Amino acid sequence: MNREKIRNFCIIAHIDHGKSTLADRMMEITGTVEKREMKAQLLDSMELEREKGITIKLTPVQMNYKGYELNLIDTPGHVDFSYEVSRSLQAVETAVLVVDATQGIQAQTLANVYLAIEQDLYIIPVINKIDLPAADVEKVKSQIINLLGCQESDIIGVSAKTGLNVEKVLDAIIEKAPAPRKSPEKSLRALIFDSYFDDYRGVVLYVRIVDGILPKNSPIKMMAADSSGIALEVGKLKPEMRPTESLSKGEIGYIVTNLKTTREAKVGDTVTLLKSPAETPLPGYKNVLPFVYAGFFPVSNDQYKDLKEAIEKLSLSDSALQFEPENSPVLGFGLRIGFLGLLHMDIIRERLEREFKLDLVVTNPSTNYEVTLANGENIEIKSAADLPDQSEVLEIREPWVKGEIIVPKSMIGNVLNLIVEKRGRQTNLSYIEDRAVIDFEAPMANLLTDFYDQLKSTTSGYASFNYELKDYRAEDLVRVDFLVAGQKIDALAVMCHRQEADAIGREITKKLKEVIPRQNYEVALQAAIGARIIARETIGAYRKDVTVKIHTGDRDRKAKLLEKQKRGKARMKRFGKVDIPSEAFTVMLKRD
Repeated sequence: MNREKIRNFCIIAHIDHGKSTLADRMMEITGTVEKREMKAQLLDSMELEREKGITIKLTPVQMNYKGYELNLIDTPGHVDFSYEVSRSLQAVETAVLVVDATQGIQAQTLANVYLAIEQDLYIIPVINKIDLPAADVEKVKSQIINLLGCQESDIIGVSAKTGLNVEKVLDAIIEKAPAPRKSPEKSLRALIFDSYFDDYRGVVLYVRIVDGILPKNSPIKMMAADSSGIALEVGKLKPEMRPTESLSKGEIGYIVTNLKTTREAKVGDTVTLLKSPAETPLPGYKNVLPFVYAGFFPVSNDQYKDLKEAIEKLSLSDSALQFEPENSPVLGFGLRIGFLGLLHMDIIRERLEREFKLDLVVTNPSTNYEVTLANGENIEIKSAADLPDQSEVLEIREPWVKGEIIVPKSMIGNVLNLIVEKRGRQTNLSYIEDRAVIDFEAPMANLLTDFYDQLKSTTSGYASFNYELKDYRAEDLVRVDFLVAGQKIDALAVMCHRQEADAIGREITKKLKEVIPRQNYEVALQAAIGARIIARETIGAYRKDVTVKIHTGDRDRKAKLLEKQKRGKARMKRFGKVDIPSEAFTVMLKRD
């Protein structure tokens, strides 16, 4: 294909602003998919994507329109997958920015716009859902003009659901969007912007050919992973796979390889030919590291092998997933798994339960901490249970995030109070029309459990939130242990700031009192820092009325029976074992 006739573009937007629906209409208008094969959110193939109404895995598709080859990448909108979005943006020259006419600019819209500007993309602004009664097109237009500094005539109003004005977007891509850029490099360089594992074919790469030509059956090399393989098949996606003899400069397509895992070909890596490799890889590659960790334990220990096999299968196609075995005295054998964020964790948990029919106990999510020991050694811990004895620890550093919240002006006070509650600091406050953009920094651990829920409830659902990891900072952090009937339960331990420890200890012991069933003897629930008890709750014993068989009012006989019962309960308390239900381990997730 002539390079001047190729247009590579992606659609960026906040969650639920209509990216996938607009992609559906474009495929329909260009005749890429026949009407009888059409269904809503065609590019969202995963059952979870269709159910939650979000895009989890990006999908490329090639369309032919008015003699031009249009390559579209439908990107995820959620913050957890922002690295995937940044790689997709590097694979294209144009971004179609979709903004909902009823909601206006949201946090993820801003984050994606900044990513697009960073990659120097041409941006086509589109307002979606203009046919809805609640649409305020003029207000959203002025927000976009303020953000991008474009002309009002550049903004296209569409209804992706009905197809109104979608042709105008396609025409704008052909007329205004740039063709792939020229480059003097002759050797093959292709950017991997997604990869997945196919059970029958091995690892399939989605690539953008930046320089050179890739013929099929060529031996290839991944420059960052330093792994090699063979391009068994190359081709285009329409949206199903269509094999071709080769992929050339400027084109987007797929490569079927003989690789066994996506760890050998990660997103952002550069593909080159093994026999005549390029001298320098494409810029921007980084190793994505998880910063949310949770313990996954099967309810029955018989399922541990199934859990391990299931996670190994999922990690073949998700190179960000990291896991290691974990053993808990209470929960038995399980895995500690690292995730990119809470949505990523939620999706993996649901996939394990649905696709592999596993019954799981998931412990409270935590983040990783950097610890400097008294002997000068630096270690990284992924859960509070791994923290060495306090006497050996010199300094603990926790991850801080840089966040951005967009809210209506009237709700600024509520949001600032919430940020302060979470030990956060506001760094900037700016305005886009009637909305405020609050920039802040806060410790990652304090945002993990229920920050998003609290933000939504305090702003009546109007706020949108976006964050990225900033750095690690030394703080006065302590490990709070929880004891049930005098026995320390490692899986319940949490890391927190010393100032918050008492409140968290009281809160969690109260919650544990609600979920742990009563026994025939009194059970003490305690929170402790080291040997110091900071909070206590007591679960009262069931009490059988042993005096019911005495028909007289003799006080001595009653006292004798009650004393005997007391001695029996003391003996039970000494040998008794409290059965802790699985809900106790997710008590942090259900904080009020």
